[in-house]
Amino acid sequence: MTSTLRPARAAEAEKRPGRWLALSVLVLAVLLVAVDATVLGLATPYISEDLKPSGTQLLWIGDVYSFVIAGLLVSAGSLGDRIGRKKLLLMGATAFGAISVLNAYATTPETMIVARALLGVAGATLMPATLALIRNLFHDPRERSLAIGIWGATASAGTAVGPVVGGFLLEHFWWGSVFLINLPVMAVLVLVGIKLLPESRHPNPGPWDLPSVALSLVGMIGVVYGVKEIASHGLDGNALAAGISGIAALVWFVRRQFSLPHPLLDMRLFRDRGFSGAVLADLLTILGLSGLVFFLSQYLQLVQGRRPLEAGLAELPAAVGAVAAGLIAGAAARRFSVRSVVAGGLAAIGLALALLTLVDRSTGYPFIGAALLIVGIGAGFSFTVTADVILSSVPKEQAGAASAVSETAYELGAALGIAVLGSIVTGVYRDFPAPTGTPAEAHESLGGATEAATAMPPAAAQAMLSAARDAFVDGLTIAAAAGATVLLATAAAAWFMLRDQHLDNRA
Repeated sequence: MTSTLRPARAAEAEKRPGRWLALSVLVLAVLLVAVDATVLGLATPYISEDLKPSGTQLLWIGDVYSFVIAGLLVSAGSLGDRIGRKKLLLMGATAFGAISVLNAYATTPETMIVARALLGVAGATLMPATLALIRNLFHDPRERSLAIGIWGATASAGTAVGPVVGGFLLEHFWWGSVFLINLPVMAVLVLVGIKLLPESRHPNPGPWDLPSVALSLVGMIGVVYGVKEIASHGLDGNALAAGISGIAALVWFVRRQFSLPHPLLDMRLFRDRGFSGAVLADLLTILGLSGLVFFLSQYLQLVQGRRPLEAGLAELPAAVGAVAAGLIAGAAARRFSVRSVVAGGLAAIGLALALLTLVDRSTGYPFIGAALLIVGIGAGFSFTVTADVILSSVPKEQAGAASAVSETAYELGAALGIAVLGSIVTGVYRDFPAPTGTPAEAHESLGGATEAATAMPPAAAQAMLSAARDAFVDGLTIAAAAGATVLLATAAAAWFMLRDQHLDNRA
């Protein structure tokens, strides 16, 4: 049977001689999103100093993008299946670049939060479209694994390029310049993509169900907002109402999908244990990582006193490890097994996070760099293979919806991670013992404490900053321990849920 399939697959591949060039355009979109996500963390101390957000506003600036994008990804993936993935990608990239300007010139915390939310709307169109187009460009399973590996490696490279370029810009220009670097990437993506990308869509998608769109948006934002507020401020009536409303909307969404002849999201996809296991692994992995990553740049700059460019370079090992592992992940999964590569990668991340519980204010860089390298290698193996499993589990007509589910798990995990683990850091930090006369804003964030110290007597300022930095590191290590626990539990779950999964070996 394999011998009869090979000529057909080869012939199908020959119909798309420009598929690798088209892939280069798709990875530009991934680069766009990855760079934007990483530069925000690096610019956070400067945004805190200039816009003076409260601790809650600072968390909203960090996670509102993920809230909105998580709420809209399923709708955007389904829309791309209907109107064309190329069209949606190019429209989204254009909007992403334009809204980046609004982020760059925000003058108040409220404006910045709105700008980040709008960027989430544009960003929701990008990632599902890129993965769906890869599924339709590469029918040969080995080529598709390599293409997904390149896709993932580019995202990791973006996490490396973002801090380095962002650090350079922050040392020479104002913080808004880190958002303007999106513009040249967007311009190249749109101009080249118009020429190289093939259009693809579902041949018979049915109507786009607007009530389902509304339910998914309200449900995702309600749940994440409720978790965030309860984690930050304890059980509160408004937060509880938002969370319950979100759960109710999601239940209604699921029930509605089963009743529609052409659902926005085919819930039957989750009957495949491999698909469900890969999605769950992605969600919990990002949840365990994101809260820590969000505060790592602040640790390097505000605790250890590194310059922005130095802090960006310090985070390179994670990206280098992820790029290297992502490119060989498909081959490793075929040589060994899907579950061993995914579970092994997740366990490596968990152990690296456990190592980071040992950091203090004076921890040397070799220790931090080694831990970040292990995190990157583990992430490169696990994320690349789970993306391949998710795409391979569905017909190509549903590639947009499946990709959207994958990215929704990623963004939901990021939002919940920043909300829960970030709230741990903030909660521990707020209780630091401050000398008499310390301004209230010093307890809101470490950036606020650094700014407040400039107006205090030198001795009091030094005592206050020392206590604030110690409290921040305490919160960071507790968040690292929580993340390690989540990752090790996820590794065990992936070992069982992915036990029957195999990547297609046919060439």
